[in-house]
Amino acid sequence: MAYPLSTNSRWIINEKGQRVKLACVNWPAHLQLVVAEGLSKQPLDAVSKKIMAMGFNCVRLTWPLDLATNETLATDVTVKQSFQSLGLSDDIAAQPDDNIWWLEAQASLASLQDRLCIAGFQTKNPSMIDLPLIEAYKSVVTTLGKHNLMVVLDNHLTKPGWCCRFNDSNFFGNTFFEPGSWIAGLTKIATLFKDASNVVGMSLRNELRGPRQNVDDWFKYMQQGAEAVHGANPNVLVILSGLTYDTDLSFVRSRPVTLTFSGKLVFEIHQYYIPYTNIWSSKNPNDACGDILKILHDGVGFNLREFPVFLSEFGIDVRGVSVVQNRDFGCLLGVVGMIDYYGVLDSDWISVRNNSFLQRFSLIQSQLQAPDPQPKVNNLVFHPLSGLCMLQSFLDPTKVTLGRCNESQLWNYSTDNTLKLQNKSLCLANTGPNAPVVKLSETSCSSSNLCKWQTISASKMLLAATSTNNSALS
Repeated sequence: MAYPLSTNSRWIINEKGQRVKLACVNWPAHLQLVVAEGLSKQPLDAVSKKIMAMGFNCVRLTWPLDLATNETLATDVTVKQSFQSLGLSDDIAAQPDDNIWWLEAQASLASLQDRLCIAGFQTKNPSMIDLPLIEAYKSVVTTLGKHNLMVVLDNHLTKPGWCCRFNDSNFFGNTFFEPGSWIAGLTKIATLFKDASNVVGMSLRNELRGPRQNVDDWFKYMQQGAEAVHGANPNVLVILSGLTYDTDLSFVRSRPVTLTFSGKLVFEIHQYYIPYTNIWSSKNPNDACGDILKILHDGVGFNLREFPVFLSEFGIDVRGVSVVQNRDFGCLLGVVGMIDYYGVLDSDWISVRNNSFLQRFSLIQSQLQAPDPQPKVNNLVFHPLSGLCMLQSFLDPTKVTLGRCNESQLWNYSTDNTLKLQNKSLCLANTGPNAPVVKLSETSCSSSNLCKWQTISASKMLLAATSTNNSALS
């Protein structure tokens, strides 16, 4: 990878001007322990290798502001002492959940990372157990770099712990969010990792929210934070999140961000199903998807004309048990201890929780577009619910089937709405209501409607053609 990265219009590029797609996995290190999760279950090196093996090229590594601004916490507290301060010794970890009286709620139990114990960490990562917390954090970044994994450092919150409630002091001027301290912390972390070439970006703050949130303060302090990060480390991308849990950047449409530097600004967005539950429950899935895509476009998607947009958080219960979540995730893909069922890895931190889920988003890990004008546009026909693409059948070349997208033939979608296999004379044909819906045919490519495929529905994710009796088939 040719570091550092910069931006060119909507693209992130390397020093050679080639597009770089950030296919990141989130790795929390902002919880009470202030240690990257999972390291009592697996060695740091093993987790890093697993991230690469799953097709990711990047880690969004979270950190609490206190790690940068509280010198005692960062340098005087070791990993072992952090475990001990939370009562996470072997005998405590072996007790049933109802004996842990000092936990606020089940969410806090999750934030204690499945009650990781000192013994497990000592066994899996003995070289880190006595490191100060800031040195342990640096070790994670260094090891990720050894495996050619880029890192985006994300300031998740101020006090180590679980997030994110609406009124939990996560806007400028709140009890635990003093702008001057925040800027000092950003500056320190940017300086600390100035020579770490795999640290390619810094996300200034996760999910700004709460009753105090307002546009004027967002511009005032986010611009100050961006300038501070760039001044301390001009190599990194500066990533700005929006308001209302990072779902709204609509206000920059009419009031652009003003910075003294260029070529480094990236916007980020989060997308979860929760705000859209009523839409999914009350509408046809295609209409619901169309509504949600419009919300995303109005909230941040319009920025794609000028700046990269980083989808830094999304997800569902990867067991696939929720119809609403599965539909929402399919809609998104079409565009682009206490067990955490939103995690890619299982509770052992080495097994993939659901391989079919991993398959569903494998296509968006790939680089499908580039900033340079392409001599010819080629297409894949993608099925979001499975994560598979349409292929010509090996058993019968007149039929199509679903298969892995990296094995799919390319398709040409012409201006006359014909869908044709690249470098072949076969096109996708509608065979009528009383026969298999589609086939690959040479003779019907020039027929009036049999091979004319148009996107229909509000989601624009259905292809339809008109049969000989003028009925639409999709």
